[in-house]
Amino acid sequence: MTAQIIDGKALASQLRAALAHDVAKLVSKGIRPGLAVVLVGDDPASQVYVRSKAKQTVEVGMESFEYRLAADTTEADLLAVVDKLNTNQSVDGILVQLPLPAQIDADKVIRAIDPAKDVDGFHPINVGLTTIGAGGIVPCTPLGSLMLLRAVRSDMSGLNAVVVGRSNIVGKPVAQLLLKEGCTVTIAHSKSRDLPAIARAADILVAAVGRPEMIRGTWIKPGAIVIDVGINRVTDETGKSRLVGDVAFAEAIEVAQAITPVPGGVGPMTIACLLKNTVEAARVRRGGF
Repeated sequence: MTAQIIDGKALASQLRAALAHDVAKLVSKGIRPGLAVVLVGDDPASQVYVRSKAKQTVEVGMESFEYRLAADTTEADLLAVVDKLNTNQSVDGILVQLPLPAQIDADKVIRAIDPAKDVDGFHPINVGLTTIGAGGIVPCTPLGSLMLLRAVRSDMSGLNAVVVGRSNIVGKPVAQLLLKEGCTVTIAHSKSRDLPAIARAADILVAAVGRPEMIRGTWIKPGAIVIDVGINRVTDETGKSRLVGDVAFAEAIEVAQAITPVPGGVGPMTIACLLKNTVEAARVRRGGF
């Protein structure tokens, strides 16, 4: 048995095409959604990610605003930028790229963003609304993961889902989304006893732990759907680096029903869902067009 590869690039491309159509309709009504991305410092991975976000924002017809601040920017100065973006009527979505330098409290910055413009879905108000199933902006990576799952299995009710990882960014919100889909959800983590046995009970396995190839093929239930959120850079004995997920892909593909690759799985959907959240925020802010 060889697993179906869940092509995140293809699904993200389809979503961007649909968003471009939605944006065109909004523009025809005099509304051009705007996304502001704030980058503090010169982390190479963050720079690449921000460039990709800006490029795709423009490609779907939205306005892109970039703010690049020095690594020694103070917390007060960053909060002042966020405050200006909160009141800027051309900006519908605000994303402050994480991680932030040590002198800045990331939680304080997230809480300062207008919840209606919090297209990352990290503000406590959006977290709370998502938790109780009452709307709110859903974090991009969990939303993208759910859309990838739906591409394989439209009805997930009654399935056992295991989420390996308990972060506020991925683990907890993706568990809430799976609960809403009718799954029986287990959140596992570093202190879970007999993690392989817990994982083997999963019809849906979401790996979001940040450890390269931690989840082996023997941990996976035959026929399970595997969503690999992890993205880790490893170096082999020759000094060549490559990106791998949290799942040992070559082993898992022989056991699972379907699996996301790394790269090319969850990553492309994360950015596409950021654009989706921005378009939706623009609609809501403008009275629900």
